[in-house]
Amino acid sequence: MAFKVAERGAIAPFIVMDVMRDAARRQAEGGDVIHLEVGQPSGQAPEKVRRAAAKALADEPLGYTLALGTDSLRERIGHHYAKTYGVSVPVENICVTTGSSAGFLLSFLAAFAPGDRVAVAAPGYPAYRNILKALGIECVNVPVGPATRWQLSADSLSRVEGRLDGVVVASPSNPTGSMLSSIEVAELATWCELRGIRLISDEIYHGITFGRPAATAAGMAAASHAVIINSFSKYYAMTGWRLGWMVAPDDLIRAVECLQQNLFISPPTLSQRAAEAVFDCTDELDARVAGYRENRDILLAELPAAGFGRLAPSDGAFYLYADISGLTDDSRAFCRRMLAETGVAATPGVDFDPYEGARTLRFSYAGSAADMAEAARRLKAWKR
Repeated sequence: MAFKVAERGAIAPFIVMDVMRDAARRQAEGGDVIHLEVGQPSGQAPEKVRRAAAKALADEPLGYTLALGTDSLRERIGHHYAKTYGVSVPVENICVTTGSSAGFLLSFLAAFAPGDRVAVAAPGYPAYRNILKALGIECVNVPVGPATRWQLSADSLSRVEGRLDGVVVASPSNPTGSMLSSIEVAELATWCELRGIRLISDEIYHGITFGRPAATAAGMAAASHAVIINSFSKYYAMTGWRLGWMVAPDDLIRAVECLQQNLFISPPTLSQRAAEAVFDCTDELDARVAGYRENRDILLAELPAAGFGRLAPSDGAFYLYADISGLTDDSRAFCRRMLAETGVAATPGVDFDPYEGARTLRFSYAGSAADMAEAARRLKAWKR
C-alpha cells in the first residue's frame, strides 16, 4: 500500500548540510578537508559559558523553564540591547528560542497565514524559503546585487508585483556578508510600517562586523510591528547549544508564547543557564572577530589569483560570496569537483539563489588563519 507524503515536506534540501555530509565521507575514507562550507565558529564556546554549564549540571534539576525562557536570561538580553545599542527592549517582548531556526518558525507561524506573500533577498539564507514553503506561505524572491550592495531596498520592494504581507531582511547577510546602515534599516522599516507589511529582521550576525557596527531594528519607532531575531550561535560561538532569541511586538508575543508552549515547551534549560555567562565574554569574543577579519583579509588577498576575483562586499559575518560565472554554470558540480580534487569544501550558490546560484559559491572563513592560507594555496594550484 502506498502512503501519502505531505506536499509541505517536499522542500529543497539545505545544500550546505549535503556538502558537510560529502566532506565527512571524504574524511572517513582517509582524505583531508579544509572546511570553508559551514557557517559556524570553530573551537569551543567561551570558557565562562562552559563553567556555567558545568555548575548548572551539578547543581540544578534542569527541568522545563517558562515557555518564553528564563527570566534571568531574558533580562540579560534586555541589558544587552541597552548596553550595545542604547535601546530599551521590554523583557516581556523577549522570547528565548531553540536556535534562531525556531525563531523564524515561530515568527512565520505567528505573523503569516497560508497563502500570504513574504519577500526575501536572492541570494539569501535558504531556510527562509524552505520554511515558508513548508508552511504554505509564498516566498517572493527579490533579486539583489551590486547596485544595492546585495541588500533589499524600498525601491526594489516597490517593484514587486502583487501584494506583500511580509519582508525578511538580514544584516549582516548570509551569504554575502553585506550590511544595511541604520538609515537603510529605518527606511525599510518605514516602508513596511506604512503599508502594513510585517518586517522580520535577521540580526544573527550582529557583533561580527568589520568597520562599523550593525544597526538593529529594535527600538525604532518605524519598526513597532517588526520581529527581531538573533542567535547565540555566531558571535557568541554557541552553535551546537541550539539557542537564540527574538524580540516580538506586543501584537505577536502571546501568539509566539502559545506556539512555543506547544511546539517546543521551552528552550533547552542547560543552554539557557550557560548563555547567561556569555554576555561577560566580550573580550574573548571580540578576539575571535579579529581572527575572522584576519581570515577575510587572507582570502581577499589570495583568492583573485586562484580565479575567484569577483566577490561581494564582506562587511560582516564570515562569508565571501564569489561570482564564478567565468569558471562554471553548475556551481554544485563545481563544488563537488573542488572538494574531490583539492579537499577544499565550499557551498554552491544554488543553496542561496534560485536565479544566479548556478554561477556563484560561498566561502566561510570562520576557521583558522592556517586553514585559510592552505585553502588559498590549494586553490591557486588547482588545475581546472
